[in-house]
Amino acid sequence: MALQLPYILPELNELARLAQDAGAYARLETLGLVHYRNHELPLQLLQLGSRSKHAPVLALFGGVHGIERIGTEVVLAYLHSLVASLCWSSLTHRLLERVSLVFMPVVNPVGMLRATRCNGNGVDLMRNSPVNATDKVRWPLGGQRLSRHFPWYRGDQLEPEARALCLAVERHLSGRPLALALDCHSGYGYRDRLWFPFAGSKSAPPHLAEIMALRALFLNTYPHHSYYDIEPQWLHYLTHGDLWDHLILQHQPQPGRLLSFTLEMGSWLWIRKNPVQLLRLSGLFNPQKPHRHQRILRRHLILFDFLARSVESHALWLPDRSQSERLLQEAQSLWFKQPA
Repeated sequence: MALQLPYILPELNELARLAQDAGAYARLETLGLVHYRNHELPLQLLQLGSRSKHAPVLALFGGVHGIERIGTEVVLAYLHSLVASLCWSSLTHRLLERVSLVFMPVVNPVGMLRATRCNGNGVDLMRNSPVNATDKVRWPLGGQRLSRHFPWYRGDQLEPEARALCLAVERHLSGRPLALALDCHSGYGYRDRLWFPFAGSKSAPPHLAEIMALRALFLNTYPHHSYYDIEPQWLHYLTHGDLWDHLILQHQPQPGRLLSFTLEMGSWLWIRKNPVQLLRLSGLFNPQKPHRHQRILRRHLILFDFLARSVESHALWLPDRSQSERLLQEAQSLWFKQPA
């Protein structure tokens, strides 16, 4: 695999380097191109492991909001660990024989270069899908089409970056016995949260029993990692145009199970410990102290490893009918007024 360097974005260079280091295990795929000044930037996806259409898949996404650079970095940190273990770990080799691992750490390269939440057209990609919220949203936080000069602008059509993310799901996640997608963000609250759909509705999402089973599996396996709140996103705020709402609804009539989560890393905790980082806009979303940055990069590796192993062993924990009924009742008592 030819190494295409250098890009003006270091994270794209790191992705290309890791693809080269993984050798025959990796396939680097360009889903689209975006332009920044005189540069052409690829929207890239790296696939590791099984290429069978029947293999379960774990997909990790980052950099949807360009200013939330830490999301990209935690995805690349996990990818680095996997690739480095290829030369010594038979467990990694066996995992890749049975599972497809998909990495798209730089969804919004222009936003990352400009250190903005939106893309180069001023569009917030997580407000960009055609889905409208069925419950009341707060304006403009929930998405607005008044002007690209105001935050949370939805745009009038799917942006190239949003189309590339949708294409990644269509090619690599749809129709699988189990597909888990984790989209890594930062910037909300004092705790880390794993949000699942919906963002625009208080209704229960498809495959809620499977979501609840995975939640219970993680909490039982890692009782000392209780810093994740695993819950529906609408508990905190509702939005129009959520890309994962759109993709879950698009996938609903198809075979297989697609479960999506958003990792929302709680940056307010970093700010409380280091208030001076408020002097920089990026400090609202990214740890600034070197030791804290390193801590965040390693903090989520156990979660990513758990998700990879749960995908590989999905037949051992996916609920049967009676278990599903119990799990749906539990979800109803926690969050949903109506039966799921």
